[in-house]
Amino acid sequence: MTDILNPMLVLGGMGLVSAVLLAIASNVFAVEIDPKVEEIRTVLPGANCGACGFPGCDGLANAIAEGKASVNACNVGGKPVAEQIADIMGVNAANVDRKVATVLCQGSCNKAKEKFKYEGIKDCRAANILQGGSKACSFGCLGCGTCKDVCQFGAIEMIDGIAFINKDKCTACMKCIEVCPKAIIELVPYDNEFIVKCKSKDSGKEVRQKCSIGCIGCQICVKNCPEEAFSFENNLAKINYEKCINCGICAEKCPTKAIYGNKVEDLAD
Repeated sequence: MTDILNPMLVLGGMGLVSAVLLAIASNVFAVEIDPKVEEIRTVLPGANCGACGFPGCDGLANAIAEGKASVNACNVGGKPVAEQIADIMGVNAANVDRKVATVLCQGSCNKAKEKFKYEGIKDCRAANILQGGSKACSFGCLGCGTCKDVCQFGAIEMIDGIAFINKDKCTACMKCIEVCPKAIIELVPYDNEFIVKCKSKDSGKEVRQKCSIGCIGCQICVKNCPEEAFSFENNLAKINYEKCINCGICAEKCPTKAIYGNKVEDLAD
């Protein structure tokens, strides 16, 4: 009997000692968790998209608590989340704006001319290798949908040969921006209603020959903007979103409708 009992007692004792040692070690080497990290993590949306540049929402929560990231680093959550995080951190969340990706081209199949018919790999990067793509405008969307393929949030769809981004689904992860060979996708403020959807630096005459909806550099928008929110460089108009008040005069006056806006139809009515 003792032959069985003694080993059991020894093993039991060893287990007890090990448990005590582990308990002591866990207290000695315990990593103190900042309560702010847990509060911030609760507020973050949990998309884990990586758009903020950190490894998921946990990584961002730690970075914000340590002061390595701003309270508005989460584009998915936008201003509401930024304001809650600002309260947790005890800082001011003024001027926090959500940004979303936008394709700066409206040269669809019936508006933009083509140099040739492309029948190669359905990838914008591959199409761009061949003479800059089939589109006559060298700055235009090639329409192969590579940006749509890399979008994990279903925010991009192809409409008549042009990529269109649903800003309510966009998380500003920037993957579409990184993959576009024409560099025509940019981040713009979510709340801005009007955007110059053209990147062509060609002269007005050249633009007219290639696309019916491109910016022709007439500068009517520049001259009519009451807030002087427009600049003009390299034959292209550009909006300063910090000055823009979404009045829509630019879109109403634009002769080619190169300025896109959600309110354009309302203005026409």
